[in-house]
Amino acid sequence: MNAEAYKRISGVPVLALLPDENVRSAMQYKPKPSDVIIDTYPKCGTTWTQYIVSNILTKAKTPVGPAEYMLFSPYLELMGAEAAQNPTRKGPLMTHLPMKSMVFSEEAKYIYAARNPYDCCVSCYHFLRCAPLKCNRDMPFGKFLENFISGEINYGDFFDHLLPWYEVKDKPNVLFVTFEEMKRDSKEWILKIADFLGEEHGTALRKDSALLAKILELSSLEVMRAVFNYTTDDRVKALARLPPERTCSSIQALSNYVDTENGHHEGPVLTRKGIVGDWKTHFTPQEVTMMKAWIDRKTVGTDVMSLWKGCGLP
Repeated sequence: MNAEAYKRISGVPVLALLPDENVRSAMQYKPKPSDVIIDTYPKCGTTWTQYIVSNILTKAKTPVGPAEYMLFSPYLELMGAEAAQNPTRKGPLMTHLPMKSMVFSEEAKYIYAARNPYDCCVSCYHFLRCAPLKCNRDMPFGKFLENFISGEINYGDFFDHLLPWYEVKDKPNVLFVTFEEMKRDSKEWILKIADFLGEEHGTALRKDSALLAKILELSSLEVMRAVFNYTTDDRVKALARLPPERTCSSIQALSNYVDTENGHHEGPVLTRKGIVGDWKTHFTPQEVTMMKAWIDRKTVGTDVMSLWKGCGLP
């Protein structure tokens, strides 16, 4: 694992830019019964799910801009548990931590978003090439695939993250969604998410067709590209520059991690293509064989790959 790009905190590989104390506090955060926590392996529909949930909770009035949005809906490992404990916070929490590295509460609500490993790998590749890490910028896809399969990237092995959530997907306080199903029928899944968040939210959307249409519009790829047209650097810098009265010590810790010289070389990275099947333009036949062998090893004794039956995977 490249020491310039990543570090391990309590056994979890994370991007080097994340403050150690914030990651540790995220791991130790004890959810409140009112918390809605979105957990995903990176690049599995995180921002999309987070924005849908946010717009359901606010009736399509979610704050925009990197700092405002992240104060509303904190990324735990970046901003620390203190940001989650802010009494003015109204939005969901977002994390990429594996289940074993967080405090799981039977009272809080969890939404886990999964994506097929082929498209996830491709999306991670492009994200990490755009992230402020010189060592990743010229990495060929084949080399990245080796790192992905070995779990030598941020948040570790894909299946080690996915399988524990798959095992608890039927718990009443867990909603398990897939990127592909949400793409297939966004309206249906917006309503399912609303029902999970609370009967009042599902009822509100069914009674107000204009509100449902607005949330559908806001969750479209075109609108999200316009809303989330900022990079990881932009998010960190916006938070680090908040005035003292709007911040906390865990956010102030980001000022030590702001990278002023090592910007992105490809545009916004939070929302890229947002499609199913992009893997077909990246994998060679040999790489498909390598990927299939890894999947077979990791999924012995589970039917988790049935989530993507009919998605045209090899």
